Parts: sequence; C-alpha cells; structure tokens
Amino acid sequence: MFNFKTLAMGAVAVALTASTAMAEKVLRIQSVLPTTADEVVMLKAFGDDVAALTNGSLTIEVLPAGAVVGPRDIMDAVDAGLVEGGFAWTHYWGGKHVAANLFGAPVAGAGVGMDNIAFLSWFQFGGGKELYDRLWDEMGVNVKGFMLQPVGPEALGWFPEPITSMDDFRQMRFRAPPGMVGAAYADIGVPAVAMGGGDILPALEKGTIDAAEWCCPKPDSVFGFQKVLKHYYLQGLHQVVVNADMYVNGDFYDDLSDLEKKALEVAATASLSKSMSYRIFENGKALKDLTENHGVILEDTPADYFTEYSAAAAKALQAAADDNAFFAEVWASQRAFAEVAVPFWAGAQTSNAGLGRAFADTLK
Repeated sequence: MFNFKTLAMGAVAVALTASTAMAEKVLRIQSVLPTTADEVVMLKAFGDDVAALTNGSLTIEVLPAGAVVGPRDIMDAVDAGLVEGGFAWTHYWGGKHVAANLFGAPVAGAGVGMDNIAFLSWFQFGGGKELYDRLWDEMGVNVKGFMLQPVGPEALGWFPEPITSMDDFRQMRFRAPPGMVGAAYADIGVPAVAMGGGDILPALEKGTIDAAEWCCPKPDSVFGFQKVLKHYYLQGLHQVVVNADMYVNGDFYDDLSDLEKKALEVAATASLSKSMSYRIFENGKALKDLTENHGVILEDTPADYFTEYSAAAAKALQAAADDNAFFAEVWASQRAFAEVAVPFWAGAQTSNAGLGRAFADTLK
C-alpha cells in the first residue's frame, strides 16, 4: 500500500520548484482508462475548453491508467495530493461511501424510473448537485468533484446463445459490474463475476465466463466481444444511468482563481451535454457495424428479467437506505424528483421510442 502522504510531500516540493519557472497551473488527471478510450477523448475535449476559457492559465494533462497509481488507488492519491486530479465512474468509490452508487450508477434507475436525461435534470435542477458536493465530505476525502460524462442506458450484454427466460440467464457465468449492481444479479441467482474491461475478452475466450456486459456498442466493440459472442441484448436495467466524473485535490482547487474555478464549472456543464451527444452517434455507428459486418444478432430481453431485477434492485436500495442516513437522503431526493418528473418524461419518451422503433424496423 502506498504511503500517499509521504509521496505527496515530495511531489509538492517538486511542484513548488517548478512554479518559479512557469505561471500556468497544470491539472494532471489520472484516468482509470487508457488514453484511447472514448471517455478520455471527451475528457481531453473538456480540457481544451478549460484552457480556452482561462486563456491558458489552467491546462489539463490526462494521464493513462497506472501512470502514477493503480486505478483503485486514484481517489486516495488525489486526496493526498500525489496527483492533482483523477477520472473514473462515481460508483467506483461505493466502498468508501455507499451513496456514491446513487450518483455513479443508481441501480435500475434508482428504482424510480430515472434514465440518463432525467438524472441530469435532477442533478442540475432537482437538488442533486448540492448533494453531490456533500458526498466528498461524507466520504472523508479532500476533493472537489465535477460530474462530466453521463452514459446510458447500458446494454444488458453479450451471450453465446439466445436466452428466453431468467432460467436460461441463470445458467450463464456472467461478467457484471461490482457493487450494488452486481449484487442485485447475484440476488436473483445469476452467477455474477466482477472484472476489469480488459480482462473480459480473455475470460470469454478461456471459458472462465460465458456471457458479459461492459457498456454500449462502441466500447464493447473496441474490447472485441463480437469476436466470441454474437447475441447482443440492448435492453437492460442494471445501469440505466452511468456517470463518469473528475476529482480535483481540494487544496489545488482552493488555490485556483475565481475565473479558473468558473471555467471548470462551465466546461463541466458543457461536457454533460457534449458527451451524451457524442455517445449517441458513436454507439449508433458501432451498432450498425456490428450487425452488418460482424454477424451480431440483436435480441429482445426476456420479460421476466425486468420484474426480477427490479425487485432485487428495490431490495438493495432499501437495505442501503436503512443502513446509511446520507444514502437515504439522496435516495429520498431522487424519489421526490421522480414523483414530479418521471410521469411526464416516461409518457413523452414512450411516443418517442415508438417512433424510433418504427423507423428502425423499416431498416431491417
């Protein structure tokens, strides 16, 4: 285990020496992903916006996974000041505080029907951001967080053959996300295995697992799952909303000028929209390529999956709320928002989805 505080003292000394040679501030952000990932492409675009808004007084340097510390140590490294910033999905830190799950991957839409767009409405106008800003103190880390990249809904995943019911699903050793999302799978009898994205294809090839999920058509195709599995299910509940964010060391953030702080805020808000727009088109192109050029077959998710997984998610959410007061507060805020917004949004989206499905059917 790294002694982050000791290492940080050396890093600060180097930074102080360097500061005499240059006035600009450099925010180094270590990602949990390689630099070729779509998330990093969007993170670099965020950095370009920050540099432009500050006339270059604050620049962002993106470091790949493992550049300074291991992916699971990023939060501790940022907290200690060993690296100025980190980038991951919020729910990666559910082990530090269970409420991180409600910001990063609220299982089954937090059990209240929130999709990624509704989540953004709650985050920006329904009190979510204020609760998000409190998360880091609740977690006990010296960081300032910025929500950057909403994704979703994620695909149910890849299978070696069609599944017609949950009984078929339960026969599959299935790569699922860690934490509350994977626990809900285990609760309904699916043999869920957590592993990193780069480990999934080798595990499929060796037969260690039978089926898998990661994200969406573009990231999934980059990992190459289509080389082994051909049956793809888009409709899933486990990660209807998934959010990636950036963490800045609190002392580094406090030393920024008001203009630089505002630039981070404005660029982060822009990133919420830009990343979602980017994802829709990129996933559309990838799905077209998968089905037309790689023999991938789109399947419909069995109806009993939705009822069984929803019940397991509700049970997990209630247990966490009973155990943790801040989790209960965040979940109550999401529910209060959903009681107002979801009936409208779900009704509107039903007609939108119907129109889209009708057009998609003409392409077949």
